[in-house]
Amino acid sequence: MPSPRPHHPSVIIVEDDADLLEALRYMLEIDGFNVVTCSSGEMLLDLTLPKTQACLVVDQILPGISGIQALEVLRERNVELPAVIITGAPNALLRARTLVANARLVEKPLLNDLLIEVIRELV
Repeated sequence: MPSPRPHHPSVIIVEDDADLLEALRYMLEIDGFNVVTCSSGEMLLDLTLPKTQACLVVDQILPGISGIQALEVLRERNVELPAVIITGAPNALLRARTLVANARLVEKPLLNDLLIEVIRELV
């Protein structure tokens, strides 16, 4: 893994699909972000997260706890980092929970530069 670049925002990606995780990591590093990866919500909850200059990108469907559940736990811990929930199966309940958790919802497939645009807007 490359060394973190000072003064560059970080993106913490939580995705259980190894190929997609690697593709997202590569895309975001090419775009100048420092990237930390996790394959489960539990791994995310075990991280020591930065207070600023970072964004969470969390898949909704994960082994163990879901992406929105992990984000809700972080919000209970007063982690206020901007967050994006990514999902291929949005529904009204998930949309409502995402709003309550003060996060953005981005639908899969992740086409064009939409995810990067949302991350840039948030950080």
